[in-house]
Amino acid sequence: QVQLVESGGGSVQAGGSLRLSCVASGFTYSTYSMGWFRQAPGKEREGVAAIDSYGSAVYADSVKGRFTISKDSAKNTLYLQMNSLKPEDTAMYYCAFTFKGWVKTLAHYDYNYWGQGTQVTVSS
Repeated sequence: QVQLVESGGGSVQAGGSLRLSCVASGFTYSTYSMGWFRQAPGKEREGVAAIDSYGSAVYADSVKGRFTISKDSAKNTLYLQMNSLKPEDTAMYYCAFTFKGWVKTLAHYDYNYWGQGTQVTVSS
C-alpha cells in the first residue's frame, strides 16, 4: 500500500515562498508519476503540478512561472517550490501518486493514492 506524507506547509505573507515535500513509501516499482493538488474551502480540488517518471512536468496556468515541481527518485520524495505566493494560493495541498509513470496529468481521477494534505495560508 502506497503511503504519502506531506510536509512544509505554513503561513506566509504575499510574495513569500514555501517548499512542500511529499515522501512516498510502500512500493518497489520505480516507474510512477506524482502530482500536487490543492483545495480551498468551498472549491473543487484542482491540479497544480505533476511530474512523470521521466521527469517531465506540467503546471496549471495559475502557477506557471511561480511554482516548480521536482523529485528525488532515490529518496522517493516529491517537492513543490512555491515562490511569489498570492492570497489565492491559500488552500490545503495534497500529494498524489499513480503507477502510470508515462502520464503527467492534472486530472485527479488519474491518481490512486493521496496524502493527508498540508495547509498553505498566504496573507495579503
